Amino acid sequence: MSDKHPTPTAINLHSKSRLLAIEFSDGASFRLPCEYLRVSAKAGEAHTPESPVTGKESVNITGIEPQGQYAIRLTFDDGHDSSIYSWDTLYELGVNQEQNWRAYQESLQKAGYQPGGTVTDEGPRRIRLLYFTYLVKQLQKEAEEVEIPPSVSDVTSLCDWLRRRNPDQAHLFQAGSFQVTVNKQFCEPFTRIEPGDEVALIPTSPNVPVKK
Repeated sequence: MSDKHPTPTAINLHSKSRLLAIEFSDGASFRLPCEYLRVSAKAGEAHTPESPVTGKESVNITGIEPQGQYAIRLTFDDGHDSSIYSWDTLYELGVNQEQNWRAYQESLQKAGYQPGGTVTDEGPRRIRLLYFTYLVKQLQKEAEEVEIPPSVSDVTSLCDWLRRRNPDQAHLFQAGSFQVTVNKQFCEPFTRIEPGDEVALIPTSPNVPVKK
């Protein structure tokens, strides 16, 4: 193997989505949720496999500090800042993310922990949609407030829902035909959508997409 110990070529924090995106020198890339990184922290934790870290569903990273040429120290908004993540550790967390997360969820169930804040407790989930260029004319509105269903959790699922909401207008929301901002920030397909967000749809071409 030409790259026995891959090193990061890019590390980007997506605070809105609570994700740390990492690209490695061997071409591998991972999107690691802040919760996953936090509950995987080893240093300074007083817990055992039978007593997992809990209550970190909404935790976020507030600081990333390089540790020489081999690791980073992550600071979380719950005050935890004592864990150092080496390149090998981050790579392992990425490669084994699915099985590690499954094991963590099983440990929560075994401990009898029930994550708080379900969708049914939140009430209506409303966001504000802003339209630009030909969307204004085609939709006959510049903006609207909509109630999004539980299935809408990020930009990708929002766009899917917009296409399903009115099949006659689905062509207006073709993938790749517009850019999306969330709260005035250009975003990624995985950017989280939350109640109260302002989402703008900005066409990338002056031409209306052809209806298929």
